[in-house]
Formats: sequence, C-alpha cells, structure tokens
Amino acid sequence: MAAHGAGPSLRADCARCFGLCCVAPAFTASTDFAIDKDAGRPCPNLRPDFRCGIHTSLRERGFPGCAVYDCFGAGQQVAQVTFGGQDWRAPHPATQMFAVFPVMRQLHELLWYLTEALARPPARPLYDQLRAARADTERLTGQGPEALLALDIAAHRQGVNLLLRQASELIRAGARRPDLDRSGADLIGADLRRADLHGANLRGALLIGADLTGADLGLADLTGADLRGARLAGADLRGSVFLTQSQLDAATGDTDTELPESLRRPAHWCVQPSMSPKP
Repeated sequence: MAAHGAGPSLRADCARCFGLCCVAPAFTASTDFAIDKDAGRPCPNLRPDFRCGIHTSLRERGFPGCAVYDCFGAGQQVAQVTFGGQDWRAPHPATQMFAVFPVMRQLHELLWYLTEALARPPARPLYDQLRAARADTERLTGQGPEALLALDIAAHRQGVNLLLRQASELIRAGARRPDLDRSGADLIGADLRRADLHGANLRGALLIGADLTGADLGLADLTGADLRGARLAGADLRGSVFLTQSQLDAATGDTDTELPESLRRPAHWCVQPSMSPKP
C-alpha cells in the first residue's frame, strides 16, 4: 500500500535504509530474539552493507521478532530524506537518527491506516477529514530531525486514532456483530475455534497463541491486535479492518486461510500442513 501522489512509500525498502531496525531498538532475549542487545548497538548479524546476514533463516536462528517487524517504509524515509543519505556510522547523526526513527515509524503506520480507510467506500462520509489527516501526517514526515523530535507524536496519534475509530464504525456497520466489543481484551490462548467475530471490535486485543481456526474475522477491526502465535488455519479475514502484514507474519495459518487482497500469505504458512477444521 502506498500513499497518494508523491507521498512517502509505506513499504520497507531495506536497500535504501541503513539497517536502522537492526541498530536503533534494544533486543531482549526471549521467544522473539535470541540475544540481548542495547539500543543503538548494531546487531551482530548486521553486515557492513547494512543487510542482515541471516535474513533467510531468522526464525530458525531464534529471531522471529525480526522476521515480523515492519517499519512501513520509515527506514528509507529517515535514511534518504530526513538525513539525506548520510548513515549512522558518522558520530554526529547517530543519536538523532536513532531517536527520529521510532517517531517516523509511528507516522508511517498512521499513513498506512489512513490510506486503507480512504480505500473503504463505507467510510466515504469521512473522506475529507481522512484526506486532511493524511496530508498533515505526510507533511510531518518531511520535516527535519529537530522538528520531528519536538513533535508531540502521542497527541498526533490520538487525534488520528479518533478519526480511524469513526471510520472503523462506518466500515463495520453492515457486519453481523459490529457491537461485539473485545477491544483490549485478554484473549491469550483463548479457544475461539469457529467463532463468529464478523465485524467485532478487536482493537488492541491480546490474541497471543489464541486458536482462531475456522473463525470468521471478516470486517473485524484488528488495529494493533497481538496475533503472535495465533492459529488462523481456515479463518476468514477478508475485509478485516486495519490488519497489517506484520500481524499475519506473527501468526500461523494455512492455504485455507482467507486473506484481504492487499496482504500476502506468509511464506512460513505454506510449509505447514493444513489444520483447517474438516466439514
């Protein structure tokens, strides 16, 4: 998905970045990362050309958190636009660059959601407001490091999120269960096999390890839902609202899982046997 006109790309282009996601954030040894790494310290797997030395085997080497990470194109925006192609190995820009990167990522994530909302006909009554919010957010991505660091990103997110919630309500209005509100719910490990969640509000829900085999998630709002390890075999996610590729990458599914047209089936799903419920 890309923003309109000359706006920033919303898909990561690692060839135009400087491995910012491999340097700026801290890693904590866990099921997501095989090692501890301090913020601002390069991952030992980062090569001199800023590419990952174990990219093709991240999951097998204990780095699934890296495999599912998505900067929404913020990396190349910071590298090529904000800092004009100067990489972090020069001492002066390193600290600023690492601080700007998470701010830019949040702006790009908001652009992703706003662009999706503008592609959903039921949200048409809000199109003017959505376009204005997208234009304002795009403007912010073009600012310099000092302005980006001075930005109250929390306040900006809050304003955009209010608009996105309204868009979600319009999109889900024709669903079977638009009044089912499980936003922020703790559904870790829940048995939701064949559950009817069509149009449900699952914003921010903790669905880690939940069994959603055969569930109907069509038109469900999945903004920020944690799907790590969730089982989506045979689930129907067509038309789901604000679902991202990284959420799918963190889950498991099979060839029977129905996906929105804008998202791709993760490669690691295809090597697993089908676990869809039998009729």
